[in-house]
Amino acid sequence: MIEHIAVRMRATIAEHQDQIATRIRVDQGWRTQTFSEFGKRIDGVAQGLLNIGIEAGDRVGLFLSNCPEWSEIDFGVATVRGVLVPLYATSTPTQISHIVGDSELRIMFVGNQSECERVLSVMDELPSLETIVILKPYEGMPEGVLTLADFMTEPDAESLSNRLAEAANTDLASIIYTSGTTGDPKGVMLEHKALVRQKEALEKVFHFGPGDHSLAFLPLSHTLERAWTTVVLLKGCMNTYVENARTVAEQLVLAEPTLLVSVPKLYETVYATAHAKVASSAVKRRIFTWALQVGARNQHSFRKGRTPSLWWRAQLPLADKLVHSNVRAAMGGTKSVLACGGAPIRKEIEEFFSSIGMPIYTGYGLTEASPLVSFNSPNGFKFGTAGRVIVGGELRIGELGEILYKGPNVMAGYWHNEEATKEALDDGWLHTGDIGYVDTDGYLVITDRLKDIIVTLGGKNVAPQPIEGLILADPLFEYAVLLGDNRPYITLLVKPSLPQVEELGKVLQWPGEVADWLASSELRDEVKRRVGELTAVLPSQERPRETAVMDDDLTMDNGLLTPTLKVRRRQVEERFKTLIEDMYARLDRLRSDR
Repeated sequence: MIEHIAVRMRATIAEHQDQIATRIRVDQGWRTQTFSEFGKRIDGVAQGLLNIGIEAGDRVGLFLSNCPEWSEIDFGVATVRGVLVPLYATSTPTQISHIVGDSELRIMFVGNQSECERVLSVMDELPSLETIVILKPYEGMPEGVLTLADFMTEPDAESLSNRLAEAANTDLASIIYTSGTTGDPKGVMLEHKALVRQKEALEKVFHFGPGDHSLAFLPLSHTLERAWTTVVLLKGCMNTYVENARTVAEQLVLAEPTLLVSVPKLYETVYATAHAKVASSAVKRRIFTWALQVGARNQHSFRKGRTPSLWWRAQLPLADKLVHSNVRAAMGGTKSVLACGGAPIRKEIEEFFSSIGMPIYTGYGLTEASPLVSFNSPNGFKFGTAGRVIVGGELRIGELGEILYKGPNVMAGYWHNEEATKEALDDGWLHTGDIGYVDTDGYLVITDRLKDIIVTLGGKNVAPQPIEGLILADPLFEYAVLLGDNRPYITLLVKPSLPQVEELGKVLQWPGEVADWLASSELRDEVKRRVGELTAVLPSQERPRETAVMDDDLTMDNGLLTPTLKVRRRQVEERFKTLIEDMYARLDRLRSDR
């Protein structure tokens, strides 16, 4: 069968017509649709696109939060051999203008009034954009904006079949614009065969099917969730959509998914919450530590293909009852697949989840690889690594330790940007911009981003991520950003966890309220003490000489976090420029006073 997601989806729909395909929480219940109903909606979108003259290869924008309609439009565009261009729901008018103008979109699907008005605010700059279709119409909406209900029409089966009959493996499925931490974002061109071959690579090592269901809470406009949702639906599994990612903790418990792909932040939050619940009681801490040790001992044997000793097996039911089962319940129950990507995850968090019987299959990828490069799996699992390269892929370590990747899912290039394409692709090898190595067992270890390496004035190269990971092992810290590029010393910005600060203030009996504690000298002193203890094992040139507390939240909305909740270093440095300069000024004064 041709390697094209619309063709593959038609086969899935024919095989699983009466099974639930999509689900979303509405009020106190679920709104669901079967694969048969899902297929009719896809064809309704596709026919609407044909009706307005969308040709094969035309670009179609999708600017809305996670919902079943997102996937209906995605597969509808693929059915008419259009090219989907997703935009993040947080996109600003400036970003919209660049993406729409660069890709020459003809039609844009939007979710609500906010998204519609952002597009309308730059319409004068977008001569290619002919049509706006809105999912949730609003009062006072301008004439000419179509509702999705009016746009979708009864499909002409022959017309759709004729268009799809010309589909090719190398058709562009999507142009995905990278986050653009420096300069304008580039449009990554991904082909249908890349998405299909990723699915086939996953099928060789993970075993799940129509009885399983996933929870989509990462933005579908991000390659990780988009590719995973494609796999889930093509496998005949149900996909539950989370419109607001802030509700994920509640929705995990309600939905009880058996499949979950996340970024480290979710796992870090569960880890920190579990530890915080036992922090105030010495007895609870001992029980908690014992239960994790019992779980770890049993899981270690299971991973090695051995039966655990009778001593550890005998303790497991009680450990599970007292601790493990409670954490699994908070995660919505056991999982066939529990995966993590988008950013590095700390080893102690991997060990924690493994000990409760929920191993996290960490992986590595980037948009330019659709996004999978490597991943851990039930038959190939190693803590602290990003797993082994996907079937059909190759890894090579280039200059300065840069990871190079070649495989069937590498992008076709950057849209309208030959120079950037030549820089990224060399004889089929993708320059990832990440630094790492492949260990003796074939597992990929990521050490840092090439562009994030700090070079001090003294010429010392410092990789920030391992040091930040060391600091983030303390639940007091929610975010940590190491600084020092072209500076004489290494310094640090931290964002404390509000619940941890609350707990700490009560225990240490700080005066005032929580708001006072966040800006207090007591907190600053405690932060510096802990950072000093955590980094004492490091060489002197890698230890922060000074630490400051960030006085603003880090969110996607304010541009300080990426959609996968990674810190945007350059933006953080710009936002907290005064705080950083004050740190270095204090250090200079101390040096001159000596």
